Amino acid sequence: MCPSNTEGLANVRMPDEITKPVHEGNPFYHPYNTPFNIPPFEKIKAWHYIPAFKEGIKRQKKEIAAIVNNPAPPDFNNTVEALEKSGELLKEVKNVFKVLNAAHSNERLQKTAGEASTLLAHHKDDIHLNPTLFHRIKKVYEKKDRLNLSEEQQMLLDDYYKEFVRGGANLPPGKQERFREINEDLSLLKVRFQNNVLNDTNNFSLVIEDPGDLEGLPKVLIHAAADRAEKHGHPGKWAFTLHSPCMFPFLQYSKKRCLRERIFKAYINLGNNGNEFDNKEILTRIIRLRAERARLLGYKNHAEYSLERNMARGAANVYSLLDQLWKPSLEMAKRELGEIQALIDRECGNFKLQPWDWWYYSEKLKKNKYKLDDHMLRRYFRLENVLDGVFYVARRLFGLTFRELTDIPRYHKSVRGFEVLEADGSHVGILYFDFFPRAAKQSGAWMAPLRKQARKNGSRIAPVATNNVNFRKPTAHKPSLLNLEEVKTLFHEFGHALHSLLSDCTYERLSGSSVAMDFVELPSQVMENWVIEPEVLKMFAQHYETGEVIPGELIDKIRRTRHFNHGFVSVEYLAASYLDMDWHTLDDPGEIDVNAFEKASLDRIGLIPEIVVRYKSTYFNHIFGGGYSAGYYSYVWAEVLDADAFEAFKETGIFDPATALRFRKNILERGASANPMTLYKRFRGAEPGIGPLLARSGLTV
Repeated sequence: MCPSNTEGLANVRMPDEITKPVHEGNPFYHPYNTPFNIPPFEKIKAWHYIPAFKEGIKRQKKEIAAIVNNPAPPDFNNTVEALEKSGELLKEVKNVFKVLNAAHSNERLQKTAGEASTLLAHHKDDIHLNPTLFHRIKKVYEKKDRLNLSEEQQMLLDDYYKEFVRGGANLPPGKQERFREINEDLSLLKVRFQNNVLNDTNNFSLVIEDPGDLEGLPKVLIHAAADRAEKHGHPGKWAFTLHSPCMFPFLQYSKKRCLRERIFKAYINLGNNGNEFDNKEILTRIIRLRAERARLLGYKNHAEYSLERNMARGAANVYSLLDQLWKPSLEMAKRELGEIQALIDRECGNFKLQPWDWWYYSEKLKKNKYKLDDHMLRRYFRLENVLDGVFYVARRLFGLTFRELTDIPRYHKSVRGFEVLEADGSHVGILYFDFFPRAAKQSGAWMAPLRKQARKNGSRIAPVATNNVNFRKPTAHKPSLLNLEEVKTLFHEFGHALHSLLSDCTYERLSGSSVAMDFVELPSQVMENWVIEPEVLKMFAQHYETGEVIPGELIDKIRRTRHFNHGFVSVEYLAASYLDMDWHTLDDPGEIDVNAFEKASLDRIGLIPEIVVRYKSTYFNHIFGGGYSAGYYSYVWAEVLDADAFEAFKETGIFDPATALRFRKNILERGASANPMTLYKRFRGAEPGIGPLLARSGLTV
């Protein structure tokens, strides 16, 4: 099981849970009285959530009853806008719980997640399957062309109407009952899948006793491993985990091939070990239930259902994009394989490259070929300096400034909070950064809103956003030093935060990053383009010991190596996108052998055995635990957009104020208040083409 989190919320039932009235002491029911009205994390306990969820549901049901029983004919204000304004408490509790359960969880919160998911699934179905409420919305929708609605109001009406239809409102009563059952089961299965991945990740530790087995590893990684082992009862030893800041550097630098193999195989078998955290049966049930739900609603399969509201529109368009990129990416990866194997042959010549060797030998190849390695760059990428670089780009583009706050509530002592300000000093919002891994935190990187932007009574509700990453912790010997990919990750998640913070919409439902799945990555991915621009690098890349600005020679090497290993990176990502689509284009899945299905999917596209798909099915949280089902392709779809968008900046200057203003006004501020392609064309003047992406990636077709 997940180790107890002694810094987090209690895992046991406390006496005041039993003796106190439901409203007494529950922070969600009272004014926060905190700076910027931020949730008082130190007062929120695990047992507060379920009562707060239930109270939030109760209040929204009362608000919906008022809409349903309104004797006035349905119109936009008394039906659609009234529904949008309902459920304020429930939204608040959901946002806080989502952030905490992902970033600072424990066994009690994981259990709460299962109970909450059932409550929320029932409540969502109660809303969508309320015939009178749907009748009112439908009446407004049928006369929408005569209502003189603004563009944003039209989008809100369209969004609600289609959500109700997709939520089963048009189904006959008998099928509605089955629809409810499916939604309840899916809500629970997703939570179980996520928890199993987290728990299986925490269940593994490679404990090294022989100092000779540390050969090749950076000192900072060794020191961190010693600290980790000490904390877990292994003094004098070294412990390595499957968390990214630990595992990938181990694969890059460990000279012990057998140990690289051990940690790599542990990672690629997450959720696939036949233990209590095994996800195979869970994911097959998810696939069957999603397919059944899609058929109930009249769709051929889940992909058709999922993609209906995305820019891609259909599975054929997704496969077409993937196919355009797969062949040149695979050919590039095979060339990279040839170079790596040649290096191995020169050094020892007695084995064939295996997947757990790729990171180690590609790093050696880069050093041999370009006189550049990860160590060399990390020295210039101190976390605090990179953060300054992120803020520098935001100031140059959008005039934003960032003021660190030390007196606001934080859910963990390592979290840092900043007030975001316009150039004139006016308040924009609050941004939290959660940089480091811990057992209670999910792996990966993400942005999550604690409060979304909206307008209430004419006033702007300022957003609160969190950026979550998993970087190497500082030690007594060294600060947190990033590699180039981690620098890009910080810029990426910050782009998501900008989408949330700079939002200027009327309705919370449409604000910030509440956009089509294959549009949401545009603001994040476009930010990565500034990372290797010389002007930007010279601003933030400074040697952590000497303060020396990164030399021009090193910048040139970074830019010359921007296509290095791109075939590998592209192939492992595209393979995962194909796997996602193959799972969700199953029309009527029966009994499935997960491993056999996955192998057939990857064999079909010709994935070479030296590369493993980025996420194997049993730990593919994006599609089985998160919101990217039939949508993992979104990252490359958005790459087409972001490469084309950055061309606009390159044409006028990467900090051109007019171009930045167009991007802010038409993309970052608008959320889902208009069709995403309409918004993009307003910024760019035309639809995007694939050419800039192919050129940036070094691919040819």
